[in-house]
Amino acid sequence: MADVDPQIKDPAEGIAEYPAEPGPKKKGKGKKDKKKAAEKKVADKKASDKKGDKKKKKDEDDDVFAEFLPQTKAAPTGSSDALTKSDSSSSSSAAESRPKPTLDSNGNLLQTDPPTVPVRLIYRGGPYPQGEIQEYQAENSYRTTSAELRERERLDESLYQDVRRASEVHRQVRAHMQRWIKPGMLMTDICERVEESTRRLVEESGLDAGIGFPTGCSLNHVAAHYTPNSGDKTVLQYDDVMKLDFGVHVRGRIIDCAFTMTFNPKYDKLKEAVRDATNTGIKAAGIDVRLCDIGAEIQEVMESYEVELDGKTYQVKPVRNLNGHSINPYQIHGGKTVPIVKGGEATRMEEGEFFAIETFGSTGRGFVLEDGECSHYGKTIEAPNAPMRSAKSKALLAHINKHFGTLPFCRRYLDRTGEEKYLLALKNLVDIGLVTAYPPLVDVKGSYVAQYEHTFILRPTCKEVLSRGDDY
Repeated sequence: MADVDPQIKDPAEGIAEYPAEPGPKKKGKGKKDKKKAAEKKVADKKASDKKGDKKKKKDEDDDVFAEFLPQTKAAPTGSSDALTKSDSSSSSSAAESRPKPTLDSNGNLLQTDPPTVPVRLIYRGGPYPQGEIQEYQAENSYRTTSAELRERERLDESLYQDVRRASEVHRQVRAHMQRWIKPGMLMTDICERVEESTRRLVEESGLDAGIGFPTGCSLNHVAAHYTPNSGDKTVLQYDDVMKLDFGVHVRGRIIDCAFTMTFNPKYDKLKEAVRDATNTGIKAAGIDVRLCDIGAEIQEVMESYEVELDGKTYQVKPVRNLNGHSINPYQIHGGKTVPIVKGGEATRMEEGEFFAIETFGSTGRGFVLEDGECSHYGKTIEAPNAPMRSAKSKALLAHINKHFGTLPFCRRYLDRTGEEKYLLALKNLVDIGLVTAYPPLVDVKGSYVAQYEHTFILRPTCKEVLSRGDDY
């Protein structure tokens, strides 16, 4: 059955079904002219509706923008602009808790600390800041000036704006976290601050925009996939090495980016080694580049570093069974893996692909195993057609589909979205293969692992490191 839009009037509306009695012929418009006039009327109506929708959206944005404007002058008593007592009571708690933003010399909103202003409002809907541009070399150098390829990019501009918006959210959130995080904080509080800031800045909206995957805050010998479950009282210590790995997505396009935080300067060389290795991998990447060649370059750079800890010298080892990866819409691991050691696949990178280059450097074995309580989960992309006999499992899977789709999630996210007593049902979904569990990945106890990661896109004319910032 067709869906009829009541806003669009039938061009023939009001015309009698049968003609009136014939009378004397008068000069007038022919059938073709009448048809053209009717079509023009419909087209004008559509154009007017479209223009009205744009104006309505702009007005809504202006209203939200005005909500964040600093109040420089109180409304006069008794004026129509003054808040009524009921208005004041309903909005006072939110207004008091939110930091007041300021304006720059051009009247644009500046971000608050902690960040609360949506990035879309700061940039008034775009354009958003471009990432770091790296030009292609050698046989691909022609791409930089190709008019045909530039036209191809122009057609993808909306995609670029989406991922740049997500990248700017990541930059602003991590800048705040780097200032705010201190020893003595609960790991739960750290993760929740990351997540709440991300939700506000990206304007979380179902599966259209939000968090890309659970916030990783793995400590010391734990390399990846640790986030606190409810009730976890782990506290960040001065001598800890914390990998803060979090993601932002807009329309399923995920920015995957991570950095390492330490407070004791003795770990600086370890962080430098891994940061250098990550940048080496990004520089080596490009259209038609073999993935195994990137891994060889990363390994050579990382193993050239040594770090002295408490009087003992360690060579920095790449964690050989952890990799970078391609990223697909709503799919954090897109199918291609980027090794951080020599060997591996000879598969090539292709134009238009998104990749996350992430490297892990360790003072331990340079090899991780699964160990510890699991917090990370994700719906299996190519899940088997498995029967479900448990009503609770069916309900939990429907909940996962609704709130996360194929984006990874953690147990805290299930708690937040209202699920209770779900552990048995979650285990059942894992056992039958509909959901995949991602337990913490650990090197030997007593070792230290650092991580740095960036997301980039292989545009037709250049490589754009989307998540690059002034910090790393």
